[in-house]
Amino acid sequence: MTTQLLTRDWRLPAAFTLLAAALAAAFTLHAHWSAFLQWCLATQITLHRYLVMYLLQLNNHQYSGGLWLLTGAFFYGVLHAIGPGHGKFIVTTYLSTNKESETAARVIPVLGSLLQGVSAILFVFILAVGFNLASGDLSESRWYVEKISAVLIGGFGAYVIWQAVKGLKPRKLTIHSIAHQHSDSCGCGHHGVGAATQGDWKTRLGVILAIGARPCSGAIMILLFSNALGIVSWGIAAVMTMAVGTALSIMGLSLAVRYARNRTAAFFGSETGQLQWLIPVLKIGGGVALMLFALVLFLTVIPVSANGDFIAAGC
Repeated sequence: MTTQLLTRDWRLPAAFTLLAAALAAAFTLHAHWSAFLQWCLATQITLHRYLVMYLLQLNNHQYSGGLWLLTGAFFYGVLHAIGPGHGKFIVTTYLSTNKESETAARVIPVLGSLLQGVSAILFVFILAVGFNLASGDLSESRWYVEKISAVLIGGFGAYVIWQAVKGLKPRKLTIHSIAHQHSDSCGCGHHGVGAATQGDWKTRLGVILAIGARPCSGAIMILLFSNALGIVSWGIAAVMTMAVGTALSIMGLSLAVRYARNRTAAFFGSETGQLQWLIPVLKIGGGVALMLFALVLFLTVIPVSANGDFIAAGC
């Protein structure tokens, strides 16, 4: 029995083993999800208080606090990416259902994370500085922004589904396609899951905007507090440093997801083209997951605080 036949015989048992492992991991996560969320919230509030302390040191002309502020903001961004968040879900869903280059897997999460920092800065500058809104009004504005961003994420999921449905339509055969003999070097893109065409720039831009359109609540709180102290420049530096930390973490996740997808496609084989129908089905599943996730985000937005978000967050 050849190595190729042995590999084919082990594909189905391996698939069931991987599915069982994934279900076990999901069950364990579900069982401890409440405790995990509480830990994330408590850790986030603790980190907020440290960052606020460094801002207060800067306000008292203790400039060593600036170094600690940027260091703490960077690690806040790294740790923030470990907890539940929309950026990780969007990137994971997209890269697991779409074949992408290694460059795109690096650039997309970095640009999305940096845009997330920029959107937080624009939010505070336009509303707090430009319109001079009170803390309660800013909290209400943040509530609307997060609601709108959830709708945008759901819209992106609908776009992914629409693109996938178009891929399910049967294509007309030409004389060239009938006579064509598939090979590993033909580049026609009809060799199964592993040979799916790479994402177009519109979809990539949609991923970046879906990540960046929802500003980080922690970044907004730091900016609001730094604006109240009159040291907005340090707040901006902290937020962008925070965005860099988040970008590095999500980029590592995206590369891992891309590697796992490519290895899975190679393991199950793509030479026969029998799994070609699975590509749009997976994309539809990813779009549905994005829409459901957007619904959860829409329904679980942090309530409006009359005293200001930075007070409600323990700052």
